[in-house]
Amino acid sequence: MPQTTGAMQPWQHGPLGRALIAAEAQLLATTFDDVFGQELLQLGTWGAGRELLAPSRIRRQSVVAEPGTGAIAGDMVANLAHLPISSGTVDAVLLPHTLEYAPDPYAVLREADRVLVAEGQLIVLGFRPASFWGLRSAAARDGYPPGLRRRLGSTRVHDWLGLLSYEIVSVRRYLYHLPRTPRGTLEVTVPRMLHRGWFYPWPAAAYVIKARKRVYTMTPIRPRLRERRTVLGGLVEPSV
Repeated sequence: MPQTTGAMQPWQHGPLGRALIAAEAQLLATTFDDVFGQELLQLGTWGAGRELLAPSRIRRQSVVAEPGTGAIAGDMVANLAHLPISSGTVDAVLLPHTLEYAPDPYAVLREADRVLVAEGQLIVLGFRPASFWGLRSAAARDGYPPGLRRRLGSTRVHDWLGLLSYEIVSVRRYLYHLPRTPRGTLEVTVPRMLHRGWFYPWPAAAYVIKARKRVYTMTPIRPRLRERRTVLGGLVEPSV
């Protein structure tokens, strides 16, 4: 997963990358409002350290980096499709554009589902293909942001979550900003990314999906007992 290799790391530290990550951290501050538990896991590195996890009230937070990315912000390095984590031990999982960089995004999604507890929450950030960012990514040789080659719409992610029996809690679009270097400061650019305005009427270029893991237990259906005849009812009446 090339989030931190090549041109990606300089891009994240550039004006547009820093503004986008700051906007997503602010967006997640409201997304994490009803996310509780003991363990919060971020799969894939996006940004520096735990800036995306900082708004969460869950104290025990971990970031898993993909091998070969050279990431120094991760707490552990592991194949995201084969995590060294026990099943059903994590209360919430954050996938910040992880599926778009993963060689097998559905395998990563299934692994996130495996480690989640019942009623655990899954949060997915992604770029919309039908946007100016999606068009630039399709036209760029190395994708855009750099290294991003797969563009997953919210509809496809929604379908995958449906196959895994997830309940979609909310879907919110954001990033009303063209894929170019912002002219203003972070304080000016971040609100423009999160809210459409008169000077930024462009369609949203990204989305955040929050879903809850539903586990349906099967209720066994007991076979009906055959009606037993009473002793008197079983006697043969004497013939006249």
